[in-house]
Amino acid sequence: MMIDRDIDQAQALVIDSNPTSRSVMAAQLRDLGVGHVKQTGRVNEARLALEQRPYDIVLCDYHFEGSDMSGQDLLDELRRENLLPYSTVFIMVTGEATYATVVEAAEAALDSYLLKPYTASALGERLGEARRRKRVLADIFEAMEQQQLGTAAKICLRRFQGRESYWLFCARVAAELLLKMDQHEQARKVYEVVAQEKGIPWAKLGIARAQFAAGEVSPARRSVEAVLRESPEHADAYDVLGRIQVDQGELAQALTTYRIASQLTPGCLLRLQHCGTLAFYQGERDEAIRMLERVIAMGLKSKLFDALTLMLMAFLRHDTGDTKALVIAHDYIKKFVERHPESKRLKRMELTANALRLLLARQPEQALALARELAEGIAADNFDVEGSNLVLALWTRLPEAHVPHEELEALVRQIALRFCVSKAVTEVLVASAQRSERLVTLIRSCQSEITTIAEEAMAHSVRGKPRSAVESLLRQGTDTRNAKLIEMAGLVVRRHADTIEGRDALMAEATQLQQRFCQPVTHLAGVRRTGRSPGGLVLRT
Repeated sequence: MMIDRDIDQAQALVIDSNPTSRSVMAAQLRDLGVGHVKQTGRVNEARLALEQRPYDIVLCDYHFEGSDMSGQDLLDELRRENLLPYSTVFIMVTGEATYATVVEAAEAALDSYLLKPYTASALGERLGEARRRKRVLADIFEAMEQQQLGTAAKICLRRFQGRESYWLFCARVAAELLLKMDQHEQARKVYEVVAQEKGIPWAKLGIARAQFAAGEVSPARRSVEAVLRESPEHADAYDVLGRIQVDQGELAQALTTYRIASQLTPGCLLRLQHCGTLAFYQGERDEAIRMLERVIAMGLKSKLFDALTLMLMAFLRHDTGDTKALVIAHDYIKKFVERHPESKRLKRMELTANALRLLLARQPEQALALARELAEGIAADNFDVEGSNLVLALWTRLPEAHVPHEELEALVRQIALRFCVSKAVTEVLVASAQRSERLVTLIRSCQSEITTIAEEAMAHSVRGKPRSAVESLLRQGTDTRNAKLIEMAGLVVRRHADTIEGRDALMAEATQLQQRFCQPVTHLAGVRRTGRSPGGLVLRT
């Protein structure tokens, strides 16, 4: 029985740890006319298969014997990290024990579910309905693929406001698109309506996300904490709270938050990475090793895997004196470099790991030479916070007898004056230098110095001398390369555009400096700050 005219062209993936059940599912799909069916019994293999190519249909069992990860965990992770197209129909197969959980997830994610035992005709009905829904909403996805986000948002809002078919899903997509277009207030209103009418956790969490995106940190924190009081097992809410805590420089609290998220979803690669990385920066060595070892074992070949995991593991292996394990971590990093020879980030990691090996081999002079090579990039336009963390972590592991104090302090001061742009970044730099209390004190003093410069400049502006404020900020910003000072200069020019003489030249100078030194911080303490908004629905745009 052909359930639609294109089904013979469809590519399907069956995921089930039971070989017999897997074979039955595959046969049923073929009987329904599906042209190509692949099978796998392991979650990790399924993740890799779905990362490598798109499938039109995925039929996945909820429970996997011998695995911490459920089918729902796999679906959530693939959706979160933009690895599963919305054109894919994802059908979950479940038993009575997990029925309610899957029904709620299926409604929110526009996918379907089957309750065991089920018939082939039931599978055909669910699959046909799911594919029909994809076709009904095709205009939304086509607009998104063509980067016409405004058009896609309008279609979604029309369906939502008219309570047309699939309006709930359209409301969620509309809100995500509005957030993506920085229309935070409009997004919040959509979430509020859905939360009021349906009481759905993702809508309540959406309110917090919209507040956070608008810079309303305290209201966002209160909103997400309210969600967690009502739904203490809502893992995405912990993602949002953890992100808020990291951005506020509350690394210890963020570690606690990501521990809970990891316990709720032990098969989630990214949450384990976040937890392991924060444990490293908080000096929780045993926990960091345990978490990061799991990440490597689970997902070394995954697109979700971050090579920073290997770099941190190399530091940990050095600290425990485990030469053999350090060599393994270094070899993995070298393989990443071979696959991405253009990546300066990976090359910095490889150089750092090599220096750590030299230290364990009792060759401090050679290690110092590599540390100096790594530090040469500090003044470069494209040097970033993560590179600074590597420099600090490596130099604080060099034997003091082989490192001139003046050289080390000058290097740390250069890093701190450039990158102490917020409490969050300062706390990460401090965590990287935690082995030296003297350097931690130096970093904090540099943060105070930057704050004083900013306050003195703003005092000029308040006293009616905005040009003096801008000139001071630009001069100090050029000397330190500090993005906070440079961006403040641009803000003062725009605010006092009508009264500043020579504003165009000042604005041009500020813009040039911003282009050179004000790159966004994409990773902070291992927590991604780009891509999917935590707790959000992925939009393939």
